[in-house]
Amino acid sequence: MASKKYTLLAVLFCMMTSFMFGQRVGTSYDVKDTSLVPTKRMPQHTEFLNGTYNFPAKPRNQWEVGIKAGAFTVSGDVPAIFPTPGFGLHIRKAFGYVFSVRMEYMYGIGKGLSWLPSYNYSKNTPWRNAGYSAPIRTTSGQIVSTTGAATYDPVYYNYKTKAQDLSLQGVITLNNIRFHKAKTGFNIYGFGGIGGAIYNTKVNALNSNGQRYNFASITNSGIYKNRRDTRKALKALMDNSYESDAENDGTRRPKLFGQTFMPTATFGAGIAFKLSNRLNLAIEDRWTVTRNDLLDGQRWQEHAEGDPVLTGQFDAFNYASVGLNINLGAKSVEPLWWLNPLDYAYSEIRNPRLMRLPKPVLPDSDGDGITDQFDQEQTPQGCPVDSHGVSRDTDGDGVPDCKDKELITPTYCQPVDADGVGKCPCPAESCFPKQPAVATVTCAQKMGALPSVAFKPNSNKLSEDAKAVLATVASRMRNNPECKVVVVGYCASSKKEQQLSWDHVNAVITYLAEKEGVNADRFIFNYGQEGGDCNTVDLRAANDGEEGPNSVPAPHPNLQKKNK
Repeated sequence: MASKKYTLLAVLFCMMTSFMFGQRVGTSYDVKDTSLVPTKRMPQHTEFLNGTYNFPAKPRNQWEVGIKAGAFTVSGDVPAIFPTPGFGLHIRKAFGYVFSVRMEYMYGIGKGLSWLPSYNYSKNTPWRNAGYSAPIRTTSGQIVSTTGAATYDPVYYNYKTKAQDLSLQGVITLNNIRFHKAKTGFNIYGFGGIGGAIYNTKVNALNSNGQRYNFASITNSGIYKNRRDTRKALKALMDNSYESDAENDGTRRPKLFGQTFMPTATFGAGIAFKLSNRLNLAIEDRWTVTRNDLLDGQRWQEHAEGDPVLTGQFDAFNYASVGLNINLGAKSVEPLWWLNPLDYAYSEIRNPRLMRLPKPVLPDSDGDGITDQFDQEQTPQGCPVDSHGVSRDTDGDGVPDCKDKELITPTYCQPVDADGVGKCPCPAESCFPKQPAVATVTCAQKMGALPSVAFKPNSNKLSEDAKAVLATVASRMRNNPECKVVVVGYCASSKKEQQLSWDHVNAVITYLAEKEGVNADRFIFNYGQEGGDCNTVDLRAANDGEEGPNSVPAPHPNLQKKNK
């Protein structure tokens, strides 16, 4: 139960950390930065930058050093006690964006205590050496010796194991290759490897005075019928001396530093949450399997009808941890398992910097300088054309300039012959009809009727529809730069109406000047007029000679509205 609580707290902590720091994820490195490329890979990178090789060199990336703490548990014949501590550290280096290698050291302390009494411990060294009386049976179950005792002592198996493990692991990153995001704030990975471990197991068989425990007081009381109550009574009875050496295979297994050595195989999974480009928080669960059945000091299985028998199962240990990882290295990118190898390809497609783009070829089949997609005519060679690829005809007589022998033929001499020569038989002035006077075109005729702008009641904020209307007005004014526009607001029966009318006119002129780029000197400010809707501003082209100010002071500034 305690283990579940610790796990839940760890998960909640990491979720909170991920939420707080998830936005710190940066972008990948600049592939043009040659200072990030090791010397031995520079020839490849030089070819890449010169456009003769498609792939950039792998950058120099940082080492990761991690420290961790968590719960260490032995999985054996004796039920484990939760939680017991474990500590570890590792160093990790990437070989690519997916695969990396790490060396990890782990130190753990595991404890176990059975809540069921045992009697068939005659072959279990620490209990036998401590002087507990156990029956010795034949293979048929008959008792052949009682070691001189009239009764048999119950015992409760227990142990305390200190283990150290050093392993080399391959790590596979599962989620850094992403198609819809440059990088991620968390990293999921699996790992596996081999190593070696040493361990020392002790059993608590005697009290602090070197005397056997009276376990019979628990088994004979009849009070303790469940695991919780029995373990509570055992903890009250026993101390934490763990003074007796558990069975350790003697000389059958090699020793290192005076402790039993064994080869191990490790596998597990983890998730790391990024705090910054240098720090990340990792949660891992790791299993280590062995070919040893004495991690818990117990190789014999209880057998109610006969001699103790071998369990035939090897012990293992689990290590669930929370750790802090630090990235080390100057002039290096982050460890590659944090980078997305697709980031460079996507950024180059989106915004090419090193991509070798082919020179565009625009066909011009008639050679007139206008590409075919814009050319409206297949022009004979040598004929000058306009911007649409059509042969120039300066006098408009229907004969292109390149064939016109009379480049400028007066209109009254047309029509012309095939050579573009007009027919003008009469040289006298009577032959030239008087041209009608050109009528003057006013700004009102040029610009036409301008649309009105509507406001919501008691508001001077321009709606999106009003802005679209003003964009049309601005376009007409740009096409007629010599024309001014009168901006007219209505209603003046009260101070509030006068100020609101001024606000409406001011909002229209300000928008056209600041957002559409029309010179403010081209407006005539006219507000407080009668005969119109209070929530409407009319615009019209100024008459010839009509003048007026382009801005006037607010009539009642204290009543001036903010845009709302």
